[in-house]
Amino acid sequence: MSFDALLFLSFGGPEGPEEVRPFLENVTRGRGVPPERLDEVAEHYHHFGGVSPINRLNREMMAALQDELRAEGRDVPIYWGNRNWHPMIEDTVAQLADDGVRRALVFATSAWGGYSGCKQYHEDIARARESVGQRAPDLVKIRQFFDHPLFIGANADAVRRALAELADPDARLVFTAHSIPLRADHAPGPDGRPEWYSRQVHEAARLVAEAAEVDAYDVVWQSRSGPPQVPWLEPDVVDHIEELHGKGVGSVVLSPIGFVSDHLEVVWDLDNEAAEKAAELGMGFRRAATAGDDPRFAKMIVELLAEHADEVRPRKLSLMPAAGCGVNGETCAPGCCVPEPA
Repeated sequence: MSFDALLFLSFGGPEGPEEVRPFLENVTRGRGVPPERLDEVAEHYHHFGGVSPINRLNREMMAALQDELRAEGRDVPIYWGNRNWHPMIEDTVAQLADDGVRRALVFATSAWGGYSGCKQYHEDIARARESVGQRAPDLVKIRQFFDHPLFIGANADAVRRALAELADPDARLVFTAHSIPLRADHAPGPDGRPEWYSRQVHEAARLVAEAAEVDAYDVVWQSRSGPPQVPWLEPDVVDHIEELHGKGVGSVVLSPIGFVSDHLEVVWDLDNEAAEKAAELGMGFRRAATAGDDPRFAKMIVELLAEHADEVRPRKLSLMPAAGCGVNGETCAPGCCVPEPA
């Protein structure tokens, strides 16, 4: 399959104090999140001057990717669009059309299945194409990459470095990913089985621990939002640190396996809240790096593109389906990763 461009599709984030509240309203629209919760989350952004690191990190990842594409002889342009903040995907797809792009591959900055990590990106693509109309190019979203060997290798080396820095042979390795409502996780994946998102997270954690030669580890969750009466995936990372302390664990290494870069939910929930809890309890603490600034991450994206451009066989470390592909907003399987109920 030939393609004219790559669309780098992400979540978006504010780049100034005046953008924080409008951004959060975009993120939570229709989800029934109470205003006081938005106020609380807004303070996390204002702690960093109202700027999320995500846009800067995306620019850095795209620059590394452009270099890698050129090194591989694929000098194609990279366009950038976001779901929740500027540059919005609708504007980017209009620019693609204006520039004469007929077909673009789409890399979404989520390794995972589930609604918000996969199907909602398909919806973003379909909505953007509809806004542009008949001029819109074909957009082909590439697959999920939670078990790609380069993603696993980058995370495993980050875990090794964090453990070495802590220098405690009894330190506990804890993987963390974004929590979602239980009812959303019950949606089936392309294999028809429920818990597609959490199964992928657990499988990636297993693969990273195995590669890092760590026998014992935990998988926990972070960054929950929404009405408090709605159950989400647990345990929460801060609660888990307290539990480990109660069991006599003296040190903890957190690996943010669920995130590709150090955006706000990493630097606030882990580098602030979790680190402060560990310090309060007198525990050793290290947070492993995310995979996005590792050179292997850009190489992985180029490999994913080659699966479409050159029909290269996917490289995977698990037996779970290589899912998440779709053309013009169509998902990989009927009924896969349905939206969470209202």
